[in-house]
Amino acid sequence: MKSHVRTLQIAFTYIGTIVGAGFATGQEILKFFTRYGHWAVLTILLSTILFIWLGTKMMVIARRIEAESYEDFNRHLFGEQVGSTISLFTMVVLIGVNSIMLAGAGAIFQEHLGLHYQTGLIITLLGSYFLLKRGISGILQMNSIVVPLMLTLSLIIIFNTFQIPGAGRFLFLDNDRSLFGAWMSPLLYTAFNLGMAQAVLVPMARHTEEEKSLVWGGIIGGTGIGFMLIAAHFAMSSQMPGILKFEIPMGSIAVRLGTVVQTIYLLLIFLEIFSTFVADIYGVAVQLKQRLPLSTALITPLLMLICYLLSQFGFSSLLSVFYPIFGGLSLVWAVKLLRTPWSSPPGSNTSSNSKEKGNSIVSVKPITRTTRK
Repeated sequence: MKSHVRTLQIAFTYIGTIVGAGFATGQEILKFFTRYGHWAVLTILLSTILFIWLGTKMMVIARRIEAESYEDFNRHLFGEQVGSTISLFTMVVLIGVNSIMLAGAGAIFQEHLGLHYQTGLIITLLGSYFLLKRGISGILQMNSIVVPLMLTLSLIIIFNTFQIPGAGRFLFLDNDRSLFGAWMSPLLYTAFNLGMAQAVLVPMARHTEEEKSLVWGGIIGGTGIGFMLIAAHFAMSSQMPGILKFEIPMGSIAVRLGTVVQTIYLLLIFLEIFSTFVADIYGVAVQLKQRLPLSTALITPLLMLICYLLSQFGFSSLLSVFYPIFGGLSLVWAVKLLRTPWSSPPGSNTSSNSKEKGNSIVSVKPITRTTRK
């Protein structure tokens, strides 16, 4: 029973880390999938396979090499120097994206609840701080509540879409965009999101006792992400092309489902933003703890302060700067992960710092963790 619970917690955390503001509003799905018409179903299937394969592989490798943070993991993929440089850039992007998440939370409080923008920021920061004091267990428990609600809402949206004209259009939508763009989109989408998710998935994997839980957690989590992608695409396709004019496409669909569902959807957008923000802050704090002679209790509020200051620039301006830069790097990262062999499990004959093949010995350089002053 404990193993099954842990598997579900891993799956839900995987989903909750991937699903953020762009996913919840529908903008990401519209941009990367729905606008490509009849190709969208196949590209969503490709993205789902990649989420299952690469997400599971990342967690299993992280556990086997005992990576404490995504910096350890990147050093394993790229080597000491390149891996360290990539991790530094990833940290900068994560802080920027966390600021975007925080700005989005403030916008929800301002636009939908009639509260001040700063009030939304402060409430989000305080909630994150108290949750992060519980460490990785707090993140697992939070996603165990939030993600089932997301999946339930996806089911409600699917059942409602079946009842309206044009429900089958998702299979036959016209596409006037390039075939190359259609098939590059799922690769970029998956790579970008996995590049972000490593901040929490790597340390979570390191502290998971059974590898089987990671494997099944990755499979269930990747499948769940694919299900939510197809549910949102199915709903938005029935409203094409009119839905393209909405800033929050999924919000326009939630409005049709009544006040109760609309309120639940609004709450879930905030919780999805909140869960991603908490997970990313945790991952960056773990990495910084390896680099700085400071405690997590000090690093976490300092990170939040930086995010708060950056969030004053607004949601759109930050989004346009950080996302495109990280997209290209993430694609390189995903290809490298795809080509990297699975590390041998700790304790096996081939996983100590050397492995024997015939009469030769191939050295395996261990991951070293140093504190830089």
